[in-house]
Amino acid sequence: MTAGRAAMLRRFCLYGFLKNQQYFEPFLVLIFLEKGLSFFEIGLLVAFREVVVNLFEVASGALADVYGRRKAMITSFAAYIASFATFGLASSLPLLLAAMFFFGMGEAFRTGTHKAMIFSWLRSQSREEERTAVYGRTRSWSKLGSALSVLLAAVFVVSFDRYSPIFFFSIVPYALGIVNFLGYPRELDGKAPGGTSVRAVASHLKDSVVISVRDPGLRGLLLESMGFEGMFRASKDYLQPILGAAALALGAVVVLPEGLGEPGRAALLVGPVYFCLYLMSAAASRRSGRIAAAL
Repeated sequence: MTAGRAAMLRRFCLYGFLKNQQYFEPFLVLIFLEKGLSFFEIGLLVAFREVVVNLFEVASGALADVYGRRKAMITSFAAYIASFATFGLASSLPLLLAAMFFFGMGEAFRTGTHKAMIFSWLRSQSREEERTAVYGRTRSWSKLGSALSVLLAAVFVVSFDRYSPIFFFSIVPYALGIVNFLGYPRELDGKAPGGTSVRAVASHLKDSVVISVRDPGLRGLLLESMGFEGMFRASKDYLQPILGAAALALGAVVVLPEGLGEPGRAALLVGPVYFCLYLMSAAASRRSGRIAAAL
């Protein structure tokens, strides 16, 4: 493997590692509960996020095709940073909805865009047959990033005995992620179909929507993403209050640091559980290329 290829693979892996430094993720429902929200309002926020992602996903893909994938990824990370800052400062439902809007826009511009950059790079290197192994490797670094972020998040929560400050810590790796994108070669932007005018964007967006609706394969993928993935993303975080309640019960039989409040106690249980889950996921992703080759 040449030095250039190795450097590009490191950048892909670094993207996944930095992208998953969302220190609030294992505690998101607990954070909302700390801010005084009901489970109905939490469900409303999660549903709003998924609506934003699904509404803007096709449009963001069209913009990425026209203006370049690197710019789309930088826009995505900038939207995430705006979301984290708003989450950290917000205490009312309207501000939390604004934060969710920024987060949903970040997801919409990111989803599928970086994967397309990886596959474009593999085509340019005549290494398309390695796509499962390469993507599995980058995915494993994403999960390792998640595992580390859980440990760091637990340390932050125990140190502050509050949840909100961890949003601001998440800004740092995302700023580094933007710096990482600046080192991507321009060839990964893709070719703009028909220029970069507003009319070209509108035309390409219209064509993309028509193809997505009419093509049975793409239509099925969209429905699958909106159904299964949406349900999974909306429900997975409700493990957190269960672990939080278990942490309080554990505190009655296990000696914990004196003066540690409910957030700190929850972090001591939530952190290790999520850490183990992410490590197992990283190991599975790392071996995906071998599994695909065996099949």
